[in-house]
Amino acid sequence: MNGTTALDNVLRQAHVVRVSLVNGVGASGEIRVDLSDPAESARLRTALAVESLPGFHCMCLGDVRFEVFDRSGGRLAVVVLHHGATLRWGQWESDAVLADGRLLLAWLNGHGMPGPMQQFEADRLRAQQETEEERNWLAAMPAGLEGLADRILDLSRTGGNPSPELLAELTDQLHLMFPDLVERVLALLNWYGSGSGRCSGYPVHEGVPGELLGRVPIADLLAALADPRAEERHDAGAVRHLLGCKTRPRQKRDIARLPEPLRARLLAQAYRSGDSHNQGRAERWLAPPRV
Repeated sequence: MNGTTALDNVLRQAHVVRVSLVNGVGASGEIRVDLSDPAESARLRTALAVESLPGFHCMCLGDVRFEVFDRSGGRLAVVVLHHGATLRWGQWESDAVLADGRLLLAWLNGHGMPGPMQQFEADRLRAQQETEEERNWLAAMPAGLEGLADRILDLSRTGGNPSPELLAELTDQLHLMFPDLVERVLALLNWYGSGSGRCSGYPVHEGVPGELLGRVPIADLLAALADPRAEERHDAGAVRHLLGCKTRPRQKRDIARLPEPLRARLLAQAYRSGDSHNQGRAERWLAPPRV
């Protein structure tokens, strides 16, 4: 039974639907809706309308379970909603794409289960933020590295670390495009200070400039930060690099070499970032000891 109308044919026979959260958490974890009213039945059928069966399966367990029963209490179907967009039903060979996932989320919200809609909106906003961060990160990529962008971004999709070959290519290209050492380090700091800007919990691809900065001697890093061309965006990269987890072979010793004016400057940059985690790390590593 693979047709997109197969579920609707079953729902026409439904008398009651029991809806529960797959994780079972929350006071609104289960609702029952009487479908004997034709208008109510039509609203649910419209919300569960299927657009296509593209042949894929989501890897998670899903979010919301719909158990459909006939007038005598016999169970007709069990359908699971995934991410407000697809349905899983044992009668299909793949997950189905909803014609309008928001319609189903609104139906749930209107029947006392607001969690799925709230989670969908939170996920949507997070995805928009991640897209914007990736766009900014790509915009800050040093000139001449554009041809390697896809290989770097793939690291976040696969969860892998940059290969020695990729790091070598990046290093060679950076030396070609920025023969001046200070300019090269500033380009890396600017790049690393873009994107999410977090010291931890960031996409894998954002760590690539950090890997390259970790190979820069601390004296060269300090020279770049002391250069008149160093701006807030470079300080942001320095905060992220110097205060990140195990970003340098001799990280504690290197930070101890920071002159006091630079410590104060980077501490102020961490506060300006608005990231509480960055601020906390900056206070531990950079703030003067309390008397």
